[in-house]
This record gives sequence, structure tokens and C-alpha cells, in this order.
Amino acid sequence: MSDIQCVVVTPEKTEVDVRATSVTVPLFDGEMGILKGHSPLVGRLGYGVLRMQVDGQLQRYFVEEGLVQVNNNVVSILTDKVTPMTKLSPDLAAKATEAALTMPNTEVSEQAARRRALERARALTRVTKAS
Repeated sequence: MSDIQCVVVTPEKTEVDVRATSVTVPLFDGEMGILKGHSPLVGRLGYGVLRMQVDGQLQRYFVEEGLVQVNNNVVSILTDKVTPMTKLSPDLAAKATEAALTMPNTEVSEQAARRRALERARALTRVTKAS
């Protein structure tokens, strides 16, 4: 029986809108599982895998930072980008790492962008190796 509504929204559109029995979100400092009746909260997402149990099947997506809000059995996820795990590979992670390492990093703004790209690449490497 599905008890939680999970909605994932990017700047372009609503990417996911499903009923789930459980949702696990990647926070910037770990993971959090959410079941029916979870207390209200707002949290900061990190790079990682969003997992949802939908009709007895596990759905997995890679999310790239953002916010999560839980309220009245609705999990709302706002993120810049969400990608089904089936579209990711170790090769893609290696390319992301290479691209991040070749980014300029002399200016402060460039250093911040490079650091975020490296964090993303490390997360991609971690989750594609675990898949």
C-alpha cells in the first residue's frame, strides 16, 4: 500500500510524481529514510541516489543537490538535475572527473565551480561503482 507522495521538480518541469511506501534521500551529510507519518522538515540535498519503493519496485535517481521538504506525507524535492540511474555508467563518471579536473581554478568563483564539479564527479563514481 502506497502511503507517501514523492514529487521531484527541476527548473524545467516535474520529473517524478509517484506514490511510494518509502523514500530515501541523499542529504549533504548522509541519507535519510522517510516513511508514512514522518515529521515535517526541510533539508539540504547532496549529490547522491534518491531511492523510492513504488509498487514493490525500487526506483533510483541521481540527484544533484537541492532541497527536500517533508510535510503531511508529501516529499517534495527541488533539484537542478535528476537522472535515472539506468542512464549512468562508470564511463560517464570518469568523463565527469576528467572534465572537473581540467576546469580553470585561478579565480575564487572558478575554484568554487571546480570544487562542486569534483564533488559531483566523486558522487557519480561512487554510485556507479555500487550499482
